[in-house]
Amino acid sequence: MNDAGSQIFRDRTEAGRLLASELGRFVNRPNVLILALPRGGVPVAFEIALALHAPLDVLLVRKLGVPGQEELAMGAIASGSVRILQSDVVSALGIPPSVIETVTTQEMRELARRERAIRGDRPTPQIRNREIILVDDGMATGSTMYAAVASLKQQHPEGITVAVPVAARKVCDEFRSAVDEAICLRTPESFLAVGLCYEMFPQLTDEKVREFLRKAEEFHASPTSGQSVRVS
Repeated sequence: MNDAGSQIFRDRTEAGRLLASELGRFVNRPNVLILALPRGGVPVAFEIALALHAPLDVLLVRKLGVPGQEELAMGAIASGSVRILQSDVVSALGIPPSVIETVTTQEMRELARRERAIRGDRPTPQIRNREIILVDDGMATGSTMYAAVASLKQQHPEGITVAVPVAARKVCDEFRSAVDEAICLRTPESFLAVGLCYEMFPQLTDEKVREFLRKAEEFHASPTSGQSVRVS
C-alpha cells in the first residue's frame, strides 16, 4: 500500500484514481462521507467520491505559518475552533505566545471568509456516526491534517480514514495511531514538498472548488456516467 518509490503523479486526478483503488471496501456504503481539505485535496477527493459512489464535502483548515517564513507551519486551525500547534517548531524558533495568538486570529478570520466563499449556502455535513474518509493531496508536517482530525473527533464519527497520495514517511506512520487507518500511496525517502511529487500542480480557485462540489453532488444524485461530471 505504501510505495516508497520515486515516481511522481501526473496530476491530482491521477493521484485520486490511484488512491480510490485502495478504498474499494467503501464502495456503495451508505454512511461513507468523503471530506477534502481545500483546496488541493478537492480534485483528489473528487475522484474517490466518484469511484466509491459517496458524497463529497470539504473540511476547512488553515495553516499557521511562521511570520516571515509563512511556508513553515507552526500549527493549524480547523472549523470548530480547533487549533493544533507544532511544539517542536514553536520551541526551536522561540515563537512567543503573543505571535501565535496574532497569527491565529488572522487565520481564523480567513478561515471564516473561505468557509463562506466555498460553502456558500451549503449545509454543513452530518459527521456523527459517519465513516469519514479525509483526503488531501499530500502531507509534509501533517499539522493541517491533525487539526482536521481533531475537529472531526469532536463530532463523533463512526470512523476516520486518512487517505493521501504522498506523505513524509514519519508523518504517515504517526497517523496510524491517530485514526482508524492511514493510507499513503507513496512515502519517498527524500520528501521536500508536496508540489514536487506532481508533474502538474496548479493552484485552485474557490470557484473551481465549488465546481468540483457541484459536479460530485450531481453524480451522487444520479451516478449514471462518471464521464458526464468531469471537471475541466
